[in-house]
Formats: sequence, structure tokens, C-alpha cells
Amino acid sequence: MNYTTKQLAELTHSQLIGDEHIVVKNIAFDSRNIFSVQNTAFLAINTSKNSGEKYINSAVEKGISVIISEHQLKDIPNVTWIITENSVRFLQDLAKFHLIQFHLKTIGITGSNGKTIVKEWLYQSLFDEFDTVKSPKSFNSQIGLPISLLEINQKHQLGIFEVGISKPNEMQILQEIFPPQIGILTHIGSAHSSNFENESQLIDEKISLFKDAQIIIFNGDNDLVRNKINDIYSSKKLISFGLKTSNHIFIKNDWKNKNSNLIIKYFDEEFSVPVSKRDEATLSNVLCVIAALKEFGLSNSKIIEKLNSLKSIEMRLESVNGVRNNLIINDSFNLDLDSLKIAYQFINEYNKQKKSLVLTDFVEGKNSDQLYEEVAHLTNQQNFSKIFLVGEEISKFESLFTSETYTFIDTKHLIENQQFNLIENELILLKGARKFEIEKVKSHLELQKHDTVLEVNLNAILHNINIHKSLLKPQTKMMAMVKAYSYGLGGYEIAEFLQHHHIDYLGVAYADEGVDLRKNGITTPIMVMNPEQHSYDIIIDYDLEPEIYSFRVLELFNEQLIRKGIQQKYPIHIKLETGMHRLGFKGNELDELIHKLKSTHVKVKSIFSHLSASDDPAEKAYTLDQINIFKNNSEKLISALNDEPIRHILNTSGIVHYSDYQFDMVRIGIGMVGISTNPEIKKKLQSAVRFKTVISQISEVNEGESVGYNRRFKAENATRIATIPVGYADGIPRLIGNKRGKVGIDHNTFPIVGNVCMDMMMINIGEFPAKEGEEVIIFNSNPSLEEFADYCQTIPYEVLTSISRRVKRIYIKD
Repeated sequence: MNYTTKQLAELTHSQLIGDEHIVVKNIAFDSRNIFSVQNTAFLAINTSKNSGEKYINSAVEKGISVIISEHQLKDIPNVTWIITENSVRFLQDLAKFHLIQFHLKTIGITGSNGKTIVKEWLYQSLFDEFDTVKSPKSFNSQIGLPISLLEINQKHQLGIFEVGISKPNEMQILQEIFPPQIGILTHIGSAHSSNFENESQLIDEKISLFKDAQIIIFNGDNDLVRNKINDIYSSKKLISFGLKTSNHIFIKNDWKNKNSNLIIKYFDEEFSVPVSKRDEATLSNVLCVIAALKEFGLSNSKIIEKLNSLKSIEMRLESVNGVRNNLIINDSFNLDLDSLKIAYQFINEYNKQKKSLVLTDFVEGKNSDQLYEEVAHLTNQQNFSKIFLVGEEISKFESLFTSETYTFIDTKHLIENQQFNLIENELILLKGARKFEIEKVKSHLELQKHDTVLEVNLNAILHNINIHKSLLKPQTKMMAMVKAYSYGLGGYEIAEFLQHHHIDYLGVAYADEGVDLRKNGITTPIMVMNPEQHSYDIIIDYDLEPEIYSFRVLELFNEQLIRKGIQQKYPIHIKLETGMHRLGFKGNELDELIHKLKSTHVKVKSIFSHLSASDDPAEKAYTLDQINIFKNNSEKLISALNDEPIRHILNTSGIVHYSDYQFDMVRIGIGMVGISTNPEIKKKLQSAVRFKTVISQISEVNEGESVGYNRRFKAENATRIATIPVGYADGIPRLIGNKRGKVGIDHNTFPIVGNVCMDMMMINIGEFPAKEGEEVIIFNSNPSLEEFADYCQTIPYEVLTSISRRVKRIYIKD
């Protein structure tokens, strides 16, 4: 937008008091989030619950000189006022005028669930095809939609906007503001349904958005939706999607079988699509995206490419280790029947035998017996050992739950209850509406309280694995390296997730790591890469498979097998030396190795080696020599042993640079995190790790004053210093202090000043309007893990493995 104050007043029939020539390009309505005052007006929005006029002084103090309000406040000098009858209507009228100034194709997305995901996925798929504008976050309301529309400018060719309602008669207003050319209806579920008389009224309200649309793409799994759209909009182009075969686009084969790609039936054609996440909500959203991309003329191969590069968005479940060896699953980000189903799907991926549930009232106000009967029916199928119901409404239905059930009026009484505090060795699912502050329950239950957190996105790990798998033959196996506490990400948590997604092998450095995985229910084959002599007993006892790299190790391990009376051939992995000159049998030792293997109690499960420079293009000839040595030496072994062991030599960088030499299996390590030396592959990967903390305190420091130990930083002028609770005991090397390293706050980076302390470090934030308690990114995207490693003068491997165990790990699944 780009309007003068005079134009704003005239377009919205408002009164202007002050300078009529000021140019306004942005409208802010939250004084806390004003990041720029230049060409920005503050809109004081009055609602039934709050008045934005209370925050006008705060906006003016930050430098705002144009105020849009229903009333002019006295004693505020040097401000231009636009006085409007209704602040929300002002925004809507302006947005309506603004939209018609441009000639762009528009997509309007409504529904109960999936709007934000479909919007983001369509944007990710189409932004490089068209100059595209979209709703920020989930801005789709009476205020959010107009704010989104004001982002349109002359360059845009396509606009993708969410449209959300929570009560009757809202859609008519939004449709008048924004009549989309292409209408998309996602899943109709229970979100906001309590404000409508019945499902029929809700559907009528939603689909009224499409009154002027030319094309309607809708979820046809709901028969009522299908019938209404076909009756009301029969003259329009209609495309239904969903899991039912009656839709125009559906999945033809068994979508629950993750070993095969999805076969998509689109009208009269069929094509195959690789999709790893197979819950119903995700698949419905994928089908919706495919239908929309077809309307933009994208080929099947292009659509598959787009789907493969999709990134998850922030609709997540968190898991964190709890006290008394419990695992806490926090899904308090939303609560309706559909998200409850997804949460129940998610917890079934864990090995914990016993599970407990904390579940709150679903919505404020009207609740139906039918809703809670369905909730109880669904919950009873999960076999929870204990259920804790929180809230007046859901507690009325205690008798419907078949597990041992307790009721509480609020979370405070839940936390104080003795039964709740005696749970041990269980998975505890927290599923609650935001008003119940389930975060307090999570805080009470979690093992570590440190504000410094390492977030691990499990879906991103899976995505990155699949990107690497796309370079391989379907039959090629994959070993995931989970040594060194899964590269610092966590032990069994990562292994458990990988096991659930059918990884073929796990690799650890030492037997103790493998034993810990076995004790936590990991049954996937595990190779121990450094089997120390004193660990042979537990290797055998816990069904681990040792790497054998020398005659000494082979003989000692065989002797231990004999002593323990092992009768069957025990699986081992033979390491060949091909040029790394670290561990392994050399070519001139093969004849003796063959002789010894034939006289021992072992079975060669795999033969492997390690590339020393697969990430360095300058060493391509050396790498190819290594591969050739491995090929020849392994063939000699296989021929002499008359067996068919697995062969593998490619690590993460080997997969992306030398996939022609994948043999029978590859090993992925740092690639799971989102690191790659191949620029094209790097673009497709997702960052799986976020190291973050918060600002403990902000201090005003005058010119000449010093900060930290040994006074290494002295302020050259008055500035502000933020102290954050992370230091070298958490894995931050001291060498990145004194302006060598930076951290991120609200997408900006700031230098670390002074010496890094054991538990703290200081950041020079200058005049940046950060607040105490605000999130600080040590690494994720800004700075990235690679950039942070550069600050530390090392590589990402060392950064990750150096993060202290005292740093709390939180596992996220989007």
C-alpha cells in the first residue's frame, strides 16, 4: 500500500486532523510488534474485549506520527489523526479498495482445518512460478484478511489468502472484501462449530465465500459438503479431492503402506507420488495442493518435484523427557476432534508401554453430548492407564471413559494431585485448550528447567533422509549414524523415530550407546563401530553387531563367543582400509582374513569402508580410487566366502556426490540435520535443529563502561547489553566471544561481547527493541549452523556434539 493520509481519510469516509501529505505504507495494530515507524500508521482497534486506544501512547513513544482511531486523545502532540466511525470497518473498506486496484489471480482458502498448511504449501509450490503474495501466518479473520490484502503491490501476479470465520454472518463481510477467483475448501471439522446451530449452517457460511469464484476445489469426503456445493454451484468448475474414491482426485492404492509411493487418480489419469507422512489430514492437504497445481497447468513431474520440496510449518507436537522417566508429549497448540485424532496417531509411534492422558474442555461455551461421546469413544481405544480430565464440561462425562479417570476444575488442582505426581515410566500426552495453560503442566513434569533448549524437528530429519533416498535405487538400504548421542541431538529419541520409519540399520560408536538403545526398546540392527575389548560381553548380550577391523579384534571377539557358548554364527561387519589409514584390513591381508573367517563363529553381515574426502571436489580422483579398491577387495572376500554380505562405503557427502557407487547400503549422518556440501541438495534440505535461549536481563551500559570478565569489552558509546543464560558449560566455546560470534533476535544478528562465561554470555543489542524473556537463536537459520560453526572455527559435527547434556532437548513433530 502507498497512500497519503488525505487519501486514507477520503477512501474510508473518515475525518483527517493534521498533515494530509504524510505517506502511509504500513498499518500496525499491535504496539508491541512495531518494527519500523517510517511510513507506518497505528490503528487502534476496539473490540468487545479490549480497546486499542489504550496503546496509542506506547505507539507514539516509539515514533509513530499517524494514528487511526475512533476517538482523538488529548495531550498527544505532533500526531496526525484519522478519526473513523469503526476501526475494523476502516481496515476492511481500505482493503476492499486496495484489492481492486490490481489485476492478479486470487485463491481464497477456507475450511475448519488445514487452511494455513494448504496456503503455505501452495505458496511454496507457486512462488517461483508467479510473483506471489500470501496471508502472513494464519491472518484470516475480520482483521487478519484485510491486513493481508494490503500487502498486495503492482508486481504481484498471484494472491493466496486464508479466510476464516468463527461465527455466523462473518463470511458475507469477508466475501465482499475479497471475492476469490479460485475457491478452496479444506476439511470441515469441529473447529468453531460450537458457534453454529449445526454442521449445515457452518458449511453454508463457509462456502458462501465462493459466490463469485470461477473454480471451486473442495474436500468431497463430507457428503453434506459435496451435495451442497454441487447443488448451489453447479454452473462452476468443481473439483473434489479426498480419500474416498468418489472424488475427482483420490489415492488409488493403500496409503497406509509406507513401502510404496501413492498412486494418485486425477480424473482419468494416474501418477505416482512419494509421500512419507501418511496421516489422513496430511494426505488430504496433499491432494488439495495437487488439484490446485493442476489448475495452474503444472506437469505431473513438476508437481512431484514441488511436493518433494515442501517444508513443514509450525503446527507441532513437542516431546521432552520428564521426571520419573516419563516422556511428555505436549500438544496444547490447538484442540478439536481432528487434532485429537492426529495426536493419538502420533503417540502410537513411541515404545512406551504405558500411557496417560491429560485432556481439557474442548471449547468455551456450548458443548454437545455427542462431541464428548465421540471423544470418549476415541480415547477409550487408546488404552490409557490413567486419564486426567480438566474443566467443568468434560468432567461431566467422566463415566464415559473406561480407563482409571480423575477430574479437576483447573490445571492447578491437577498439578497438586498425588495420583498425577506418582506416574512413572509412562508417556504422558498433554492435550488442552489454550485457556487451561497446559504449558504449566509441561513445566511441572519436564526433567530439565533450563531456559536454553535444543529443538530437534523429527519431521525435518525424515524429510532430509528422504531427499537423500531420492538419489538412491529403491532397494538400497540405509544406515543412520546415531553415535555420539545422535550427533548431540539425543540418543534413543532419534533412534526410536528412525526405527518407526523403517531405517535399515543404526550405527553407534561404542557398545554402551547400543545397550542404551536396546534398553529403550530399539530392535533395529545396530552396528558398533569401535567395539572395545571389555565390551564384548554386552555386545553379545544385547544383540549388537561389532565392526571388525583387525586380526586382534577378530580373534578376541571369537574367543569371547566360544567362552559364552554361542553356537550360531554371530553377525559382524568387516572394515576394509581403502585410503583413510585409520582402521581396517588392507589388501595384502585379505587371504589371511578369508582363512580366519572360515574357522571362526562369525558371519559377515556387511563389508564396508570409509571415504576420506568425498566432500572435496579436488579429491575426486582419490575418492574414486578408494571406491575402486573397495569394490575389488570386497568382491574378493565375497567370492571366497561364498556369501552375500551387504556392502557400503558412501557417507552423507558420498551419497550426494557419488551415488553411482551406492552398492547395497549407504550411511547417513550429518545429512539428517540438513547439512550438505552439494548446493542443489542443500536447497532441498530442512534445518532440523534449533539451539535457542532467552534474554535474562537487558542493561544500559554507558560509554567507557566494561562488560564481563577481564573487562574485554568496553562500550565506545552508550548501548544496551543483553545477558543470555548459555555459556561454555553448555557447549559455547570461549573463542566466539569478543565480537567473533553472533546470535539472532527477531531475524537480526547481534555480536557476542566480552568473554563467554561458564553459564552466560553478553550480547550488544544497541537500540534494538528487544525485551527481557525474548527468544534468542544461537543457531538455526540466522545464524545458520554452518555460520555458527565458522564462528567457532570448526565444523557442524563438533558444534552439535559439544552441546552439553544439561541443555534440554525438545523433539518436535509438525
